[in-house]
Amino acid sequence: MERLQKILSRAGVASRRASEQLIRDGRVTVNGVTVRELGSKADPSADDIRVDARRITRPERSRYLLLNKPRGYVTTRSDPQRRPTVMDLLREVREYVYPVGRLDFDSEGLLLLTNDGDLAARLTHPRHGVPRVYEATVAGVPDEHDLGRLARGIIIEGRRTEPAAVQIVPADDEGRTTLRITIREGRNRQVRNMFDEVGHPVDRLKRVAIGPIRDARLKSGYWRDLTTQEVAALKRVADRPAARPAADRRT
Repeated sequence: MERLQKILSRAGVASRRASEQLIRDGRVTVNGVTVRELGSKADPSADDIRVDARRITRPERSRYLLLNKPRGYVTTRSDPQRRPTVMDLLREVREYVYPVGRLDFDSEGLLLLTNDGDLAARLTHPRHGVPRVYEATVAGVPDEHDLGRLARGIIIEGRRTEPAAVQIVPADDEGRTTLRITIREGRNRQVRNMFDEVGHPVDRLKRVAIGPIRDARLKSGYWRDLTTQEVAALKRVADRPAARPAADRRT
């Protein structure tokens, strides 16, 4: 017997956290009975487990995709407001994949999608601290004090962010500055909120790396399968405990 959210995650239905929400919302049944308790267990080999009346099965094969998300897409499988979702860009993909983490509607850049629930859970769990690198174009020019605050951590909603690596990227955009920032958390709108706190709101935000995964040649709106080597590298970084680096700032 296994916890129901783990079964759903391993079947590629959703991440473990999203699976917990499916259970809370009453969208999961076991042998015809709606289950809402997160501690509930089931036997995936014997029980009839369904999400929205659709019986789950283990995926025939694991799929690992890298998408260069454009602005104007929601990072979810469906949207109640009927906005475009990242799944609209993956119409050729037959497997039931889902996003690993999130990118805001107005943000762009690299996004992983998979049906490997175990890997997705490890990549998004804060104890592993998988680094994510963003390029943020902001209003004005942050000074030394601003950069120091970003590197040491910003208090957002009563909790300080983890130390970040911050580097100014040379650019010719007058009145704006582009910075490369590396964070190891996945708090909602974290990078935007950090720059808001130092008085330099983000005009454009692009994710350029997820752990060891980078691809500057992947065009906006396009996707590809990860290579075997890239999947292995992701699994290695997802298995490590989070590093606790000192604030790193270079200008």
